[in-house]
Amino acid sequence: MTIAELLEDEELRRREFPIVKEHVYLAHAGVCPLPRRVAEAIQRYSADCTLADQEAILPPKLISCSRDLAARILNVQPGEIAFVGPTSLGLSAIATGLSFRRGENIVIYFDDYPSNIYPWTALADKGVQVRLLNVKQLGRIRAVDVEGQVDENTGLVALASCHFVGGWRIEVDRIGRFLRGRNIAFCVDGIQTAGAFPTPFQEADFMAADGHKWLLGPCAAGILYVRKEWQDRIQPASLGWNNVRCPNYVAQEQIIFRKDARRYEAGTGNWLGLVGLRAAMEMLLEFGIENIAAELLRKRAWLVPALQEKGYTVLNGDAPPENGSAIISFFRPGADMGPIHEKLTAAKIVTSLRTDRAGNRYIRLSPHFYNTDAELRRVLELL
Repeated sequence: MTIAELLEDEELRRREFPIVKEHVYLAHAGVCPLPRRVAEAIQRYSADCTLADQEAILPPKLISCSRDLAARILNVQPGEIAFVGPTSLGLSAIATGLSFRRGENIVIYFDDYPSNIYPWTALADKGVQVRLLNVKQLGRIRAVDVEGQVDENTGLVALASCHFVGGWRIEVDRIGRFLRGRNIAFCVDGIQTAGAFPTPFQEADFMAADGHKWLLGPCAAGILYVRKEWQDRIQPASLGWNNVRCPNYVAQEQIIFRKDARRYEAGTGNWLGLVGLRAAMEMLLEFGIENIAAELLRKRAWLVPALQEKGYTVLNGDAPPENGSAIISFFRPGADMGPIHEKLTAAKIVTSLRTDRAGNRYIRLSPHFYNTDAELRRVLELL
């Protein structure tokens, strides 16, 4: 199935994405509705679980296949993939597993999503200096901004691959190569591009992304990527029967971790979530991440000017294609965006209302590839 075939066949679109029967769903940067095949995969497995051991009846090669799929989507190796749940847990695992020298600094963007703030600011209690990246516009982080604000004492830079309100995609490849050349670790919150845009996560050292946004999977079915070269240096934050050697479930005197990223999977997996995530990743790869990205940028290319023509200001509306995304946040100076958001909600158009540090509010549109131009035009008509 191709994206064009899906968009041209409304019956097919409604079957694959039941949400479109009742709503125009434009909040994938928040929490996605589940596609039919994802929900059905979970339902089949959960029904089987009523008759047998949940673990014994896992779909054949579920775990290894899921690692392979995740590796393809993230452009990394299967042995660098761990399934640890929410983005917050993945980022916290990196923050607590790293060792820093007293006085060493880390660089973060303070107006990023809190999941990518608190794990790092908490390190200040351990003597780590936390530096806040300075940029001119909300979320608009350029490679030159990073290059100009690190120094010889910087141990790590932690950024999001795309800002959750501003919609600006960073240059992961350029930033990653620059930092590696200076022996500075690079951690990426990848939740706003994984599944939507081919992102060179292989240029980062660490990445975490839950499945409930652009990956179109269940909540708390997330992916943690740890570059192979770092795995012996990141101490697992959690220890259990699955990541520490214990033959026949007998505890050993010496703690010996698994050889690859499975060392970060301490115990029993979120099997229901992983069953759904696998189905979602198979679907995304069927459509093609490159094709999905092209469709999202096509939507953005006409939607941004259309909003501007109606007198709205679009955050980072001038972003070039390499930095643009399907996150389109807009406002009208002096206007209260709350009632407009309520109007859209009453019309069964699901969007997000977001607020910045200064209290300014924005309506955030985040359509996925299965949304039609007709749905987006309906939004514009109501605005």
